[in-house]
Amino acid sequence: MILITGSNGQVGVDLTKALSDLHGGDCLLASDLTQPNSHLPSDVAFEPLDVRDSLRLGELLDRYAIDTIYHLAGILSANGERQPDLCWDVNVGGLMNVLNASRLRKLRVFWPSSIAVFGPRTPRHDANQTAQTDPKTMYGITKVSGEQLSQYHADHFGIDIRGLRFPGIISYSAPPGGGTTDYAVDMFTSAIKTGAYTCFVSEETRLPMMYMPDAVKSVLDLMSAPSEDISVRTSYNVTGFSFSAGELASAIQASIPGFECTFEPDFRQAIADSWPCSVDDGIARRDWHWAPDYDLTSMVKDMLSHITDALEAPKSTSEL
Repeated sequence: MILITGSNGQVGVDLTKALSDLHGGDCLLASDLTQPNSHLPSDVAFEPLDVRDSLRLGELLDRYAIDTIYHLAGILSANGERQPDLCWDVNVGGLMNVLNASRLRKLRVFWPSSIAVFGPRTPRHDANQTAQTDPKTMYGITKVSGEQLSQYHADHFGIDIRGLRFPGIISYSAPPGGGTTDYAVDMFTSAIKTGAYTCFVSEETRLPMMYMPDAVKSVLDLMSAPSEDISVRTSYNVTGFSFSAGELASAIQASIPGFECTFEPDFRQAIADSWPCSVDDGIARRDWHWAPDYDLTSMVKDMLSHITDALEAPKSTSEL
């Protein structure tokens, strides 16, 4: 039985669907702070859970005989700067609760890290697996701490924990969750809804990104790899492609000629500037044969199609 924390989040929605397709909904337990949204498959059980509550976590693990946890619950970068204490409590305290419970019960764990572990002293281009991590945000600090906790528990207690340093993730299934790279999803939605968007990072801001289908694929590929092939217990670098905010706007304009994008950077610009423009995921490609399916062009085409369909779909009575 599999527990997914943060199942209502951007990654949680799509990963829960994929795990349901792979294992069957009756093998999953979804959890989050609030009740599940309409995206949750009907055959997947749901229980409310605050990952800071270790007693509640343990009770659910035992009641449902959980053997694997996909621990996605967390506070993202921009929200983490607004609420640094909460960011630490949820991201580090919640992970520690999962690790302690997994140590006692010999559970497998997936946990997402982020390119936010990098900082100004990280190489700007093709930051590799062992590049210096010196984050300048509370979110990044929690992710570096989580990586070290993961390595510690793998080394000392033999926990089979696996992680990915996600870049910005672009998705049409769930709304953004307060991350610095959320501008990309916002740009698509605004282009279709209003034909205009004011971007909160500069036109030249270039960051590593990944389309959600590739993000889900990377998780499933990593978790299905033989344990002896896993050489990284902190978190693997993974990426799909890199682009600037201006390049994304131009790619959207190619399909929506009237779209206008202006750029008015806010506090999130400093966060973006502290991250590398691109990362080297060669170790993931070597260890478990990671390779993305989407490039910028195919991602833009697919995103526009899905968002247009979603906006044109009739609303149910409960949504009116």
